[in-house]
Parts: sequence; C-alpha cells; structure tokens
Amino acid sequence: MLRIFSWVKSAVRRFTDEKIIPYTFSLSDDPMLFRDLLQTNKMYQDGLKLEGKIPGFRMSIGRSYLVFIALWHIILLPAAAVFHKMLEKIDCHLLIIMSILFTGMFFATYAIFKEYLIDTVALRIIRKAWENHFPHFDYGLHAREVSKIYAEALEKEIPHKNLQLYILDRLVTTNK
Repeated sequence: MLRIFSWVKSAVRRFTDEKIIPYTFSLSDDPMLFRDLLQTNKMYQDGLKLEGKIPGFRMSIGRSYLVFIALWHIILLPAAAVFHKMLEKIDCHLLIIMSILFTGMFFATYAIFKEYLIDTVALRIIRKAWENHFPHFDYGLHAREVSKIYAEALEKEIPHKNLQLYILDRLVTTNK
C-alpha cells in the first residue's frame, strides 16, 4: 500500500513539473541576481507569502483556473456519477446548501492549489540560482544558514559590494 501511495505521489509530482507548471507559468531564462537569491531564500525559509515578490516568473491566473477546474472535475464527476441516484432523491433545499458548500470548497482548494504551485516554482528558481551562486554548498544543508547570515548582514548594514564575500566567509568559517 505504501508503494502505491509513493508511486501516485511521484506521478502527481512529475505531472505537475512536466505539464502544469510550464502551462501556467512563464519562467525567465535570465539568472537570478545574488541579492535577489538571498532575499527570496530568506522569504522562503521564513514561510512568507511569495506571490509577486520573486523575480523570474509570472503566473497566468486564467490558465491556473483552467487547470484547477479540469482537476476539480476529474475528481467531482466520478463522485457525482456514483452518488447520482442518491442525489436525485435529496430535497432541493439541501442541494442548494450543498452547492454553496462545494463552491466554498472550490475557492478554498484553489487558494491551496495556487500556493502549492507558487511554492514549487519558487523552490525550483531558488535551487537553480543556488547552483549558480553557491555551487560548492548543498541547498538542503545550507539554505537556513544562509538565510540567518543574510539577516545578520542586513542588521550590520553590510554594503552590497561586500555582501557576497561576507556570506561566503561566514559559511566557510561555520562549516569548519
């Protein structure tokens, strides 16, 4: 059972990466600047909302709604077909209340879907920029540390031209 769940999870992630993200997002080919990487990484590590704050991508809201509506119907239509006989015998007042609840669920789950896509694309962009600016440091091991060092650099008002040297020096000295 665990293997099936793992397979489904990897298939969903692969479908998201290969089909949904290229359809709903416009990604820039330009590399992210060092300061933008630090700022974006800090926001991501702090769990802040990333929509509209990361350079390098733009989300098409219309396309994201189309994708979400298609996914919603893939789940909803088979359930409606299974429960059709029961649903046709329910009082119309109850059906109106159910339609209100399903509409609320639609928009609530769309917000979750949208945040998931934005976080996925943001992490992809951050990792790509990380490989460019920190090729000798693993993202998974050092992302939080770089975020903390960047916060310290902002507090100490380190000049922009010395920021990269300051962060690399601190990374090297803390990892010895």
